[in-house]
Amino acid sequence: MTDPRQLRVSDAEREHVVGLLQKAIGRGLITLDEFTERTDTALAARTRGELNAVLLDLPGMVHREKAVGVPQDRQELKSTMSTVNRKGNWAVPRQLLVRNRMGTTDLDFREASIPHAVVDIELDVTAGSVKLVLPDGATVDADGVELAASNLKDKVGTGAHGRPHFVVHGHVRAGNVEIKKKTRWFRHA
Repeated sequence: MTDPRQLRVSDAEREHVVGLLQKAIGRGLITLDEFTERTDTALAARTRGELNAVLLDLPGMVHREKAVGVPQDRQELKSTMSTVNRKGNWAVPRQLLVRNRMGTTDLDFREASIPHAVVDIELDVTAGSVKLVLPDGATVDADGVELAASNLKDKVGTGAHGRPHFVVHGHVRAGNVEIKKKTRWFRHA
């Protein structure tokens, strides 16, 4: 079982904690120098434990962001003429079944909690689109995808030794699948 302190945090969670630090300086709990130091730490935090460390000694300053639970072994995502999005800090199951009928499914794994070495994604797509954005270090095997009047753009390339490794397979009829990695750009104040 994954220690909750080791779960990844999202940009929204970092910004929330910076807001709490701003309240702490307004109440006289920390100095301007402490605020600057803690803000730098919060913005650089990658895990929940690192992020919450800047609030531990501040009474009444609690980061109440809902923790992402332990993922299920298998989850089904359905969209019929609609859109399903997963991004930020979400729990990725060992197996995902994407059922898409004339809809859009966008799955961004860059900040997700992925405790498994291999993630199995089964596609059942008819006249829909699926976009997978993989984290750095990940590899993918999409050789098991069967296309009928469809398009598959794999911008990551085949590999088997990354962590996590994604195995994408199933059927796509009159649809589009895009698999890519994307660098996240950060704004500096």
